[in-house]
Amino acid sequence: MTLQQLEYILALNQFRHFGKAAEHCGVTQPTLSALIQKLEEELDIRIFDRTRQSVSPTPAGRLILGQARQVLAEAARIKEMVAEERHILTGTFTLGILPTIAPYLLPRFFPQLMKQHPQLDIRVTEMKTAAIKQALADEKIDVGIVAALDGMDDFAQTPLFYEQFYAYVAREDELFSRETIRTADLSGTQLWLLDEGHCFRNQLVRFCQLKSAQTSQMVYHLGSMETFMRMVEGGKGVTFIPELAISQLSETQHELVRPFAVPRPTRQIVMLTSKDFIRCTLLDILRQAIQAAVPAEMLSPKPTQQVI
Repeated sequence: MTLQQLEYILALNQFRHFGKAAEHCGVTQPTLSALIQKLEEELDIRIFDRTRQSVSPTPAGRLILGQARQVLAEAARIKEMVAEERHILTGTFTLGILPTIAPYLLPRFFPQLMKQHPQLDIRVTEMKTAAIKQALADEKIDVGIVAALDGMDDFAQTPLFYEQFYAYVAREDELFSRETIRTADLSGTQLWLLDEGHCFRNQLVRFCQLKSAQTSQMVYHLGSMETFMRMVEGGKGVTFIPELAISQLSETQHELVRPFAVPRPTRQIVMLTSKDFIRCTLLDILRQAIQAAVPAEMLSPKPTQQVI
């Protein structure tokens, strides 16, 4: 039995197709098939049922696959321990990040980080909070960048910065004349809100007490903050944007930004890792790069803010 054979059975279980599994593993289909069959012969048990239509694990195969995941995770952990001991910054590092953070934070630090550490292979995926937590639990990603919420006690949290929410108001809207926006002002206003499942949306709905607005015809649910901004710029309604987005706005767009009245809703941005995460040197480099890239005043909360 080899680690390679365990990788092959996990790939076959993932793709349920010999050709696709072989392509994923970078080997020929006959090679993958032969080594899986050899493992089955060694264990004297069938790991997969094979038919013309599909490939699926047997009941015993599911138990073997679960153990294979643990074995490969522990094997990878040995390499990580050595890399951490030697402060080696190489290898693949997977990062999950919220769609409401990624477009405004990544351009600030990621290109420079890659220039400073070209030997690192950091792979970034935009994911919602629930998907990030599940991916961390399944060891599919190394780190998540999220807004701090309740229910994250199973993970280690590294604080990064605090980010205010702002209203983005159409010129034709009655709120455009206000210097600040109170939560009570949003009643009856046409709001552009992200779909459920985005913590950005959920935090604002709670803070602004918008539950009654969720069923209103004046509320629309789409998937992109940038789409909502274009709708507001087109002359209709109100949406919400994070603080880091403001630096990317033109002078004309800046005229549509309105702060909330005190206390101003704010989210804390953190890095999530498993509690037994080993590569602390790399994690600290990532933290330093991010904190150096955001305005210094965002590194700690202000008396005028309310973290939600």
